[in-house]
Amino acid sequence: MASTPPGQRRLQILQALAEMLEQPKGDKITTAALARKLAFSEAALYRHFASKAQMFEGLIEFIESTVFGLINQIADRQSDGLAQARDIVGMLLNFASQNPGMTRVLIGDALVNEDERLQLRMNQFYDRVELALKQALRLAASEGQAHEADTAARAAMLTSFVIGRWHRYAKSGFKNNPSQDAALHITLLLA
Repeated sequence: MASTPPGQRRLQILQALAEMLEQPKGDKITTAALARKLAFSEAALYRHFASKAQMFEGLIEFIESTVFGLINQIADRQSDGLAQARDIVGMLLNFASQNPGMTRVLIGDALVNEDERLQLRMNQFYDRVELALKQALRLAASEGQAHEADTAARAAMLTSFVIGRWHRYAKSGFKNNPSQDAALHITLLLA
């Protein structure tokens, strides 16, 4: 039997963890249950991750690199500030709908009873998202499409809207798609 490369095994562990987080009941995930899902020992998990918190950090790193990579692409592709803000909010909602397990990490559900530094890291993630929206709205203000004075409040409102949609999605057992009617909602928020 061919052995799996270490990086591949880490990815398998993170994918299995994300799949387990997609269960609507949202039971606490144990390393024993994760090892059973992967059909290998808990010791094998710990050869790749020092702790369960480190596994969640791996998911957070995936979320951060994906989301902020997409935000950078939007900023590069879209020169219109309001369009940037619209596209960022839409992307955040679509990311959750395409990654239900990650949504539980985004809202902190999966991090309850885990190392508190994980929730602090998600709080920093929200701050970075809000900053990206502020930058897009400042660009819109410089283009005469918005008022500079409203930038911080509007970025905070958009961030809260996204987090609220993520919560609703997770709490509905992944039935209330966060991107449903998003175009209309975003238009109203940016009007």
